[in-house]
Amino acid sequence: MGKIIAIANQKGGVGKTTTSVNLAACLGVLEKKVLLIDADPQANASSGLGIDIENIAVGTYQVIEQSHRPEDAIIKCSAPNVWVIPSHIDLVAIEIELVDKENREYMLKQALAPIKDQYDYILIDCAPSLGLLTLNALTASDSVIIPIQCEYYALEGLGKLLNTIKSVQKIHNPDLDIEGLLLTMFDSRLRLSNQVVEEVQKHFHDMVFNTIIQRNVKLSEAPSFGESIINYDATSKGAANYLHLAQEIIKKNSH
Repeated sequence: MGKIIAIANQKGGVGKTTTSVNLAACLGVLEKKVLLIDADPQANASSGLGIDIENIAVGTYQVIEQSHRPEDAIIKCSAPNVWVIPSHIDLVAIEIELVDKENREYMLKQALAPIKDQYDYILIDCAPSLGLLTLNALTASDSVIIPIQCEYYALEGLGKLLNTIKSVQKIHNPDLDIEGLLLTMFDSRLRLSNQVVEEVQKHFHDMVFNTIIQRNVKLSEAPSFGESIINYDATSKGAANYLHLAQEIIKKNSH
């Protein structure tokens, strides 16, 4: 039985794509079969795993609008046990095109139903907005990971996202869980980073992952080589953090 996890936050720059790519790669290294769906028109998750996005004929766009089956879009990437449905700038248009469609929030869910059980985990890298694309991802998912960066405005916008999740639970997907809040870009030398961690843990208790993703130069370098952190530098702090997160998720879902 596959589990679909969306990685969402309408704020940009919080580590969504970094988390999607590296969590997928680390789950793969831990011998889970993973499909990463790039649902962000910027296509950073696709290029971050070495996929040439200029030459994508079929991607997330065609899967959501159901002109192609997901199988037609799936590409094997260099990370072990990881496959990708890549994104393309086309995806920008989907918000407009879906507006008149009946069941427009359920298009991705319907498209993924036939392949869901072929993978242990399907991760969806969401766009930094709360539009129809993200709504499709949340409706299709079993749970959501919310990355929060450890900086001044960290909790700003979180309320809005949690309200969106609540309304998705109420209207479209009563089974949607919060997999966890993931603290990212943590710098132990900064008092502010430590304050954000304390505040998030105080407010959200068990909803927060034990794993904290630290600021790490290697993490920001890896995508420019089209590699996950585990391929780029398996000894780095970033690799250790994401491996730890992957283990935490596997453990959480094994009982």
